[in-house]
Amino acid sequence: MFDSHPHMLDMSPHKTTFSESNLGKVRDDEYESKSGTDTMDAPSGDDQDPNPRPKKKGYRRHTQRQIEEMEAFFKQCPHPDDKQRKELSRDLGLEPLQVKFWFQNKRTQMKTQHERHENSILKAENEKLRAENNRYKEALTNATCPNCGGPAALGEMSFDEQHLRIENARLREEIDRISEIAAKYVGKPVTSSYSNLSSLNNNHMPVGNYGAQSGTVGEMYGGSDLFRSLPAPADADKPMIVELAVAAMEELSRLAQAGDSLWVPGNHHSEILNEDEYLRSFPTRGLGPKPLGLRSEASRESMVVIMNHINLIDILMDVNQWSTVFCGIVSRALTLEVLSTGVAGNYNGALQVMSAEFQVPSPLVPTRENYFVRYCKQQPDGIWAVVDVSLDNLRPSTISRSRRRPSGCLIQELPNGYSKVTWIEHVEVDDRAVHSIYKPLVNSGLAFGAKRWVATLDRQCERLASSMANNIPAGNLCVITSAEGRKSMLKLAERMVISYCTGVGASTAHAWTTLSATGCDDVRVMTRKSTDEPGRPPGIVLSAATSFWLPVPPKRVFDFLRDENSRNEWDILSNGGLVQELAHIANGRDPGNCVSLLRVNSANSSQSNMLILQESCTDSTGSYVVYAPVDIVAMNVVLGGGDPDYVALLPSGFAILPDGPGINGGSINDVGSGGSLLTVAFQILVDSAPTAKLSLGSVATVNSLIKCTVERIKVAVIRENA
Repeated sequence: MFDSHPHMLDMSPHKTTFSESNLGKVRDDEYESKSGTDTMDAPSGDDQDPNPRPKKKGYRRHTQRQIEEMEAFFKQCPHPDDKQRKELSRDLGLEPLQVKFWFQNKRTQMKTQHERHENSILKAENEKLRAENNRYKEALTNATCPNCGGPAALGEMSFDEQHLRIENARLREEIDRISEIAAKYVGKPVTSSYSNLSSLNNNHMPVGNYGAQSGTVGEMYGGSDLFRSLPAPADADKPMIVELAVAAMEELSRLAQAGDSLWVPGNHHSEILNEDEYLRSFPTRGLGPKPLGLRSEASRESMVVIMNHINLIDILMDVNQWSTVFCGIVSRALTLEVLSTGVAGNYNGALQVMSAEFQVPSPLVPTRENYFVRYCKQQPDGIWAVVDVSLDNLRPSTISRSRRRPSGCLIQELPNGYSKVTWIEHVEVDDRAVHSIYKPLVNSGLAFGAKRWVATLDRQCERLASSMANNIPAGNLCVITSAEGRKSMLKLAERMVISYCTGVGASTAHAWTTLSATGCDDVRVMTRKSTDEPGRPPGIVLSAATSFWLPVPPKRVFDFLRDENSRNEWDILSNGGLVQELAHIANGRDPGNCVSLLRVNSANSSQSNMLILQESCTDSTGSYVVYAPVDIVAMNVVLGGGDPDYVALLPSGFAILPDGPGINGGSINDVGSGGSLLTVAFQILVDSAPTAKLSLGSVATVNSLIKCTVERIKVAVIRENA
């Protein structure tokens, strides 16, 4: 019965029915075709043999017309839908499944051809790279040393790491003692060792996660550069940072109290470190050996300042106050993370990771960028100490041009609100990019050394004491009728000086462009757009600066530039008019330290409502004369005690430095060859619309203005000095 009715097998529930969805799952390789045009015809039920025997696959080759039609359709639509496949199968006399599988095979074929083409391209590129790599290997094999002509020694960059590994063995005995001390400041035992210095965890978290704080100076130009992208330390690095800070504190204390064996007299009253004795006294140094290409620079200076130790510590440990007080030295500063805030309500034990950029007020001297930890501690004898030490090992991929060995100060409390400060600056720096006219000053240590830090601190302490004084003679007040007005004017002048100092140096946040190439007195310019910044006029501001040498003592240059009676000899904008001092505020013992309000009596009616705010300051390492035009209405608000933060300022002025170490003590009255290094810097509002384009005419005008001013100064001071 079953033999005579074979079709009844198709009704069995155990037999799989070949629906379209089932056949769609059949692998493409079951439909063989060299050109992607062959498909299989499924056998009908009539062809089935009742006797079991191996089945043979049947194949049918598509006609040339069918292939051409499907090829043409494929070019327009590689993925036809069900409706399109049915129409195409009806036109070509094929089953829809045959059309479907042809398109599947065609797509696979095209994909394979595309991959083969890409592979051939990649293979050719790989061969090219391999040949280039072989050329580099051959060149390195035959490389010679440019200095001696012998074979070049590769791998010199890892010298520091190798030396640090050797140093680790010598430091293990000291680590146990340091760990016990450090445990008191982290609240748990410290188990890491100095071996971490050469194998640090580089998994740093972003600065933003640690609430970074920036100094006032650093905010002035707000450059979003590598300086601000420095990482806060990873958790795994923090024990090592604590150990390094504690060891640095011990070294600083010993250096500050050491005698003549470690320190020898310098040629400008500061003491210079004896490097050979230092290496013998501190054989286990946490930073390792001095990197190749860096020069050591170390000095010590002591001074009594008119400020109590508590306020001094506050200034040093607050990045905003620190960068404000030392605005002539610190161009930008940032606190990346505070590891410890101290104990007992003060900064004893405070520890913070910072970055800072140190400058000389001239675009000809590159800044020194440092990434370091700052540690504050009160010693058993009551003396406070604040120490910095570089953390360059936390970023081994970065090549540092400057790093701080243990540097900082010891502060001893004295009666009547005074303090004795002993300052130590110990750095290793690559200063080969310094311009030749500044090299004697930089090499002497006056540019970045301890003497400049202490002299600046002493002058700023006197300025602060003056601003807090109440017993001011009436004659000094002039048009200032109240103590509040006096403080507001001093605050405005302070912001003016900070803005000038920030914009005059070679900070990496600046994009200086040299206008000419005639020598050291090239004019460098940069532009800045200001929109809604408080205290800045809106529009495009063009800054221009130049530095040059004068064969005149710095004090004489300073006195000439700050004197309102000689202003019309160099100030082109005053149009030769007489300048009158309306107000005068003394800022210290030196008569050159003062803030003045000037009025230009010019025939030009457009300047009748304009005053000039000027601050002059001087110490044994340098001087400044900074000024800015101010609106008379705004100044009336300030003189009445109003808020000075919204008075628009564009400061210009001069930075006067000695041209080298003095032969008779190094004060500003007798330095180097007796000459001066003068930096002139202007800020000009060239367009009040921030969206305006900077014209070449504006640049040419500012260039002409600064060069004309320089020539007038040279003629006037040299004639006066003759």
